[in-house]
Amino acid sequence: MTTGLLPADLVTRNRRVAEAALRPWTPAFTHGDLQIAHVFLVDDEVTGIIDWSEAGRGDALYDLATFTLGHEEHLADVIAGYGTAIDLDVLHGWWSLRSLLAVRWLVEHGFDPFAPGCEVDVLRSRT
Repeated sequence: MTTGLLPADLVTRNRRVAEAALRPWTPAFTHGDLQIAHVFLVDDEVTGIIDWSEAGRGDALYDLATFTLGHEEHLADVIAGYGTAIDLDVLHGWWSLRSLLAVRWLVEHGFDPFAPGCEVDVLRSRT
């Protein structure tokens, strides 16, 4: 079933990008919804992280992708502080996968994935 929310070619291209995230990974304890609104800072120091409701075993790059989703301009700084090599294709894959999966839910629940910097902009940036 098609809903017409997104152009078919945008979905097709991002499904190809998303495939990079679907690979074997080393399990890690992950937050599951790591975003800046869940992180407390004092100066440049993290002092707390909230909303662990989606925490569990997962792909550490999923948390990193969620944290940087829609903020590609800060990606180099986040990666520099991460302390290990990052496969950008996998990170971009998580951006595409998460955005593709979220668009319909966001619209159905009164949110706007078409707002600047949100999911549709992320999908467009991958093409």
